[in-house]
Amino acid sequence: MKRMTRHFSLWVLLAAALLTWQTAMARDLPDFTELVDQAAPGVVNISTSRTVERRASPFHDFGGQEIPEIFRHFFGDRFGDRMPSPPDGGGPGRSEERQSLGSGFIIDEAGYILTNAHVVQGADEILVRLNDRRELLAELVGADAKTDVALLKVDGDDLPTLNLGDSDGLRVGEWVAAIGSPFGFDHSVTAGIVSAIDRTLPRDAYVPFIQTDVAINPGNSGGPLFNLDGEVIGINSQIFTRSGGFMGLSFAIPINVALDVADQLRDDGRVSRGWLGVMIQPVSRDLAESFGMDNAEGALIADLDPDGPAARGGLQAGDVILEVDGEVVESSNTLPRLIGPVSPGSEVELTLLRDGERREKTITVGDWPDSQSATANGTGEDPAPARLGIAVSPVEEAERRELGIEGGVLVREVDPRGTAAQAGIRTGDILVSIDHRAVQGPDQLTELVADLPDDRAIPVRVYRDGRSLFVALRLSRD
Repeated sequence: MKRMTRHFSLWVLLAAALLTWQTAMARDLPDFTELVDQAAPGVVNISTSRTVERRASPFHDFGGQEIPEIFRHFFGDRFGDRMPSPPDGGGPGRSEERQSLGSGFIIDEAGYILTNAHVVQGADEILVRLNDRRELLAELVGADAKTDVALLKVDGDDLPTLNLGDSDGLRVGEWVAAIGSPFGFDHSVTAGIVSAIDRTLPRDAYVPFIQTDVAINPGNSGGPLFNLDGEVIGINSQIFTRSGGFMGLSFAIPINVALDVADQLRDDGRVSRGWLGVMIQPVSRDLAESFGMDNAEGALIADLDPDGPAARGGLQAGDVILEVDGEVVESSNTLPRLIGPVSPGSEVELTLLRDGERREKTITVGDWPDSQSATANGTGEDPAPARLGIAVSPVEEAERRELGIEGGVLVREVDPRGTAAQAGIRTGDILVSIDHRAVQGPDQLTELVADLPDDRAIPVRVYRDGRSLFVALRLSRD
């Protein structure tokens, strides 16, 4: 009996110690209640509507709503064209109203709101609902697809605003929290830690993303990411998923990047972006060995725009750009992120490898030719390449002779969210005909695209890797 009593006493002591340890650990975990009380009023729900030509979709069971925007952001429009019509008998040729949901936050008392560009893309009407249940119509001041940032404006009194932080000081391991409207559930709060910073994603080379493990789901897009001081340090934008739902990887646009874009949209109506005029590719391990490099790093110049800043500054095909103003170019995806924020007309010092030797070149950065694709008020007379979501240049005479073609245009850049990307057109392709009409040059391409019908598949012939193939292009009604 005494032995049992001793054992029982020991278990009681262990249980008490465990409870004390758990209580101490709980006290060390962050408490987000004060943050939520202060910040929630400045977070808004954004709903959009637009009238579109009806197409069959496997998502018709969403009750007539738009495909959740985060699905469309990752998978584009690949769902729908080959699926049977909805059971209500509707089919192509009928118009219907689509709706989508997202989040945003108020950044100043004048009524400016930040959100994602993909949340409001193509919207005919944008409705903002505040925490106090007020509903206000919003004006789209401007949107930039390359950074996925949009700036809205509402008119209202006593608008609650959020404190904006400095994303440059963010550290891996910090606690962060998100407030948004996943699946339409207003002001839902999730929390986690910063998993990585300066993360470059393959289709978004202009943004140094903040990676977190904060749960983000459809409807969270455009909402704020907070540090423990209640300051906004990012805009929740994307998730990595194999299932369509949250899998532990979410990505936010740093607030410093977003504010720079927003200021340009508000002040200039467009976003200026630095441009070198080079076509780059990754440096593989074998290429690194062939160049005499110890590590596979940098951005290899595969081709140059003959009239671009790099060509004028003496860069050549085969050069490997290693540093920009002393900052290491870790991979080819890093270069656009370093050059993009540079103001056109400014000089940058490039460190490059040529013929096994490191060299320094000073280049005057140009203005990205497709900058007009980020427009104020969602309007603007974009040229044909911008309408397709591509930047093009003439094809060199020698290459035309080698391929046996008379004209064509070289695709230098492809907007991953644009019409051309959805058709499968890639950087480096040569467009030789569109709708069975030969493309002689960039100016003529503008004329051809202006005459193309909307909402009908158009055949486009391209040369890729020395071979000819056709892709189907479908222009949406503006």
